[in-house]
Amino acid sequence: MTMVAADDLPQDYRPSADEEFMNPRQLAYFRRKLLDWKEQILKESESTLEALKAEPLREPDLTDRAASETDWGIELRTRDRQRKLISKIDSALRRIDSGDYGWCEVSGEPISLARLEARPIATMTIDAQERHERDEKVSRDE
Repeated sequence: MTMVAADDLPQDYRPSADEEFMNPRQLAYFRRKLLDWKEQILKESESTLEALKAEPLREPDLTDRAASETDWGIELRTRDRQRKLISKIDSALRRIDSGDYGWCEVSGEPISLARLEARPIATMTIDAQERHERDEKVSRDE
């Protein structure tokens, strides 16, 4: 299978069920989508770091300081979640390279294009994900 560069895709290209599943154009589309998402997260992280450096917590009023610390705590937790998300994006990019992208890691069935469009890091079909979450809930409840 020949690879298609993301730059060669028309800007308005959207994967369609009328095409062969995970053909080179679809793979290039999802690669571009994942790389754009990763770039956006990294830019946001950079701006958070710059803001942290530029605005040290020096409010003299204890209430103002507590509010600022709470805001920064939320911001840092968000960035931590995004750091984990970057790891999942990198994993999805490796699956594109290996030819496993778009296929359920549990059943081997194709993951719907709509699901991949909404969550390009998905590794399971909706059915497999729901079963996984039910099994997880049952084991937590025991």
